[in-house]
Amino acid sequence: MEKFFKMAERGSSAGQEMRAGLTTFLAMSYIIALNPLILFSAGVPISATITSTCFGAGVMTILMGIFANRPLALASGLGINSMIAVAATTVCAGDWHAAMGVVFLEGVVILLLVLCGLRQAIMDAIPVSLRHGISVGLGLFIAMIGLSNAGIITGDGGTLLALGEVTSPTFILGIISIVATIILSALEVKGALLLGIILAVVCGIPLGVTAVPQGIVSFPDFSGFGAPFQTDANGVIGMAKVMTTPTLLVLAFSLMMSDFFDTMGTALAVAKQGDFLTEDGEVEDMRQILIVDSCAAFVGGFLGASSVTTFVESTSGAADGGRTGFSSVFCGILFIAAAFFAPLIAIVPGAATCGALVYVGFLMMSEALDIDWSNMLDGLPAFLIVAGIPMTYSISSGIGLGFLGYIVVAIATGNAKKIKPLMWVAAVAFLIYFLVS
Repeated sequence: MEKFFKMAERGSSAGQEMRAGLTTFLAMSYIIALNPLILFSAGVPISATITSTCFGAGVMTILMGIFANRPLALASGLGINSMIAVAATTVCAGDWHAAMGVVFLEGVVILLLVLCGLRQAIMDAIPVSLRHGISVGLGLFIAMIGLSNAGIITGDGGTLLALGEVTSPTFILGIISIVATIILSALEVKGALLLGIILAVVCGIPLGVTAVPQGIVSFPDFSGFGAPFQTDANGVIGMAKVMTTPTLLVLAFSLMMSDFFDTMGTALAVAKQGDFLTEDGEVEDMRQILIVDSCAAFVGGFLGASSVTTFVESTSGAADGGRTGFSSVFCGILFIAAAFFAPLIAIVPGAATCGALVYVGFLMMSEALDIDWSNMLDGLPAFLIVAGIPMTYSISSGIGLGFLGYIVVAIATGNAKKIKPLMWVAAVAFLIYFLVS
């Protein structure tokens, strides 16, 4: 195991990797309860989605650990699952099997793009300043997710964002989580992020935020497996409907653009925390990461779990010491086990992970020092990404704003020759993406 994962070589150990894997799992575990609730509105049975969510996340996270040997975890992506739920009830006329077929199709296309080298080539064409901007923007995004989960920031109807209700138990638990994580990190306690989550879960019991489990053991429901190839009430196979419906093909393109660039940004963020980002801003083992992530998209559709993608919460495990794929393998095993203990896992409140996510956001802000803000060509497009990712609540949309901004600034300042051909390709693709989304 040591020889395969190279733990000692990367300054880690089995215990450290397991701790990091547990930290990542707890930071992501909310998806086990949330994904079924979102997809239920599209008619997907909750019991089937719980099983699909756990197995999709577990299998693909294990494969990421084995194939890429990096501390990245995957699960059904938020945002994408909402798009699928809406598509199933509108465009697909209630046929969720066809909606999963859209996910399956876009996953296959992305995998082909990776295998032919296009996805990696586009990433290589991104200016270094924009890569730093992606990391900073994701830092703010991660912190925003944490604060939102705890109700510390919220929309009040009159403004886009506002301070939450300070007397709310969820708000209080979020503050406890942040304070505990900061103190433990300042004292350089090993596993500070994990301990912060655990302490918050315990404190959530008297506050009434940590729920009493409605049981301990649950039995998997595999009826969602093979969803794209199941039939609707009229006997029509989901994939057949996808291939003959132009609107669903457009939706597949939108999902592809989201998956294409979300993983790129997430990998950069995790690589920074996990020490596998080179001085040139390149992510080590990126091809393997992209191959697994691309496979995860169509596997998620096949299992009926929506698109499975690399989670930005992986940064919490990397910040807590994860350096190898062993942390991913351990995290994946926990996801598979969760399929049998879903009621118990579901008691971890989102507010309990607030401190870990806010602290990781703080760590990622250091990337701002590497951006030349005095140079408009470097600074302005990077700023559009930094502001765009959290403000649009979308990694791909924020990156798209930065790409288009880079093209405009480069032309305006007479630096059009600095734009690499694939940056033009990506910019045009984003323009189409914004128009059809």
